[in-house]
Parts: sequence; C-alpha cells; structure tokens
Amino acid sequence: MSSQRRMRDVDHNPCLEETDASTKCMDDNNYEKEFCGFYFNRYKKCRKYWHAIMIQRRQDSVEPAMPTAEERKQILASLEVPPY
Repeated sequence: MSSQRRMRDVDHNPCLEETDASTKCMDDNNYEKEFCGFYFNRYKKCRKYWHAIMIQRRQDSVEPAMPTAEERKQILASLEVPPY
C-alpha cells in the first residue's frame, strides 16, 4: 500500500478526521494559519495521544502497534474525558 493511500486509511491514520478538519479550515480561510489554530492544536494532541498508545503497545509486544479504527473507538468511548 502506498504511503499516501495508507494516510487516508482509518486503520493506519488515527487522526484522519483532525487532518481533514485542519485542511478544510485552511481551504476555507485562504491559507491564513492564524484562523486555524484550534484545528492544528487538536491534530497535534491527537497525534501525541495515539503515538503514546502505539509506543506502549510496542513495549507490551501487542500487534498491531497502532490500534485499528474499531479498537480506537472503544478506547475513546471508555474514557470519561476525550484526550483531544
């Protein structure tokens, strides 16, 4: 699978929704970054959160290292407060 297709795959990219939201904000605001800070921060927090999960799963020898989209939904549902 090519890198570009993998980044559009929900099982490989846990922050696809945040990526699309920040891209849409940039498109809607004529690429003026100062209007999209909220979306950039949310994407950054998303990446940080799932990266930490991936590192922990690797240390615990869990395969695949990145939870699938369905597993991620369950993880997020089990939290009282969303991490991002």
